[in-house]
Amino acid sequence: MNKKLIVINGTMGVGKSSVSSKLSKKLENSILLDGDWCWMMNPWKVTEENIKMVEENITFLLNQFLENSTFDYIIFTWVMQEESIWQCLVKKLETEDTSVFRFSLMCESEELTRRMKGDRRSEEVINESLKRISIYENQDTIKIDTTNMEICDIVKEIKTKVC
Repeated sequence: MNKKLIVINGTMGVGKSSVSSKLSKKLENSILLDGDWCWMMNPWKVTEENIKMVEENITFLLNQFLENSTFDYIIFTWVMQEESIWQCLVKKLETEDTSVFRFSLMCESEELTRRMKGDRRSEEVINESLKRISIYENQDTIKIDTTNMEICDIVKEIKTKVC
């Protein structure tokens, strides 16, 4: 079996981390990398230096996972609101003998607002996320509308496409 890199993106609050975490538990020999982990700095500063560092850290980790014989499934989740972010990363990845599956989690505005309020996100963050929903429609990904879906159903749908 060749390795499978499963990339899950979507706007803030859509459920990427929850879905990815559950998916990693349902796939044997899997590992999960959440791109947000590479941005956990205080204070959070978006600078050219930090962007470069985060991209290098992500690609280093993903390449280590791809090279490691222990893992059949590598799950990577991150906001990636621009196609160029993924293109920058993928050109640095060793994906020979790897099938790459890219998913964008989508949902209706009302549902996203409900979820984010449940997570106690600020109005500013909610509004920023709502503005970004449509960005993912034009990306070269498999779209999953999660509006009326439970996490376990989203995981099943992803598993159906990658297994």
